[in-house]
Amino acid sequence: MAGDLLLSVRAPVGALNIADQAYGIGRGLCAIRPGNAFEPQFCYYVLSTVRTRLEAVATGSTYDAVTAAEVGDLTALLPPQFEQRTIAAFLDRETAKIDALVAKKKRLIELLREKRTALITHAVTKGLDPTVPLKDSGVEWLGKIPAHWEVKRLKHVAKEPLQYGASEASEFNDPEQPRFIRITDIDETGRLREDTFRSLPQEIARPYLLKRGDLLLARSGATVGKTFLYQESWGKACYAGYLIRFRTNNAVCTPEFVSYFTLSSAYWSWLSGTFIQATIQNVSAERYANLTVTLPPIEEQQEIMSFLDRETAKLDALIAKVREGIEKLKEYRIALISAAVTGKIDVREAV
Repeated sequence: MAGDLLLSVRAPVGALNIADQAYGIGRGLCAIRPGNAFEPQFCYYVLSTVRTRLEAVATGSTYDAVTAAEVGDLTALLPPQFEQRTIAAFLDRETAKIDALVAKKKRLIELLREKRTALITHAVTKGLDPTVPLKDSGVEWLGKIPAHWEVKRLKHVAKEPLQYGASEASEFNDPEQPRFIRITDIDETGRLREDTFRSLPQEIARPYLLKRGDLLLARSGATVGKTFLYQESWGKACYAGYLIRFRTNNAVCTPEFVSYFTLSSAYWSWLSGTFIQATIQNVSAERYANLTVTLPPIEEQQEIMSFLDRETAKLDALIAKVREGIEKLKEYRIALISAAVTGKIDVREAV
């Protein structure tokens, strides 16, 4: 019923919410209806702190889980009800302030990301010289481009045909063998996650080994359209079947420029049109091969690349700093709730 506390007893164990109406719940949730001695909102704040104890008792072969009895065994201090109401009112007000600050910082990150995309888009479609004459690219989603630039399909600037990755199960975990790169191994910053390492035997990996400058393109699912430039710091690596490898002809095009192009809003406009035509979010190697890219002279590509490396690094540093602020606010929120419900701070005067 409305007001019941809903606690996840299966992974992620401890996720917590308050029911806003009557629901039927599955086995992954348990409903907690505070007794007469508990103020519901105070109980919510108590649970938000003591639920972390469930991680220590969670077990399971397929996923972590706890029992309703283990939830019932959680202990907490129980002040008089008028103090519970006072603490809950204090926390309602103070956590609302923190949540508002977090929301503002998240919005700032969105704005910085938009600025980053706009900066990249202008650089790879208009160049760095605002006085250069423009011409119609002949491609609707590209618009006008510098008069001395060309437009070519991706397959015409590739060293070899675009290639799908290995359709193999990720069963091996041998650090002496090539790392098996899957789309889930790469975070939103384009870096490899260390906690998802998998490998393939050398003889299977050989046709799919990556070289410096290889660009990986995601071909389906929630990550479709995302691209990742292989870094030599990844070590010897191959790639999985839901990725497509583009290997550029360095005589006409730098892989870094193409990588930046795939971060532009122009590229994502093309991708959206591709989805509409295909009706499902799946982009084949053939479709990627027919992507039209802008092509400045090599020297200008390198200038644009250097400019974008420098300017995006500044924006990335700002985004990282804002994220750090968000994490500190979240930590403070948790500490404040814990201190209030355990009586470590007296909130009566504050209320």
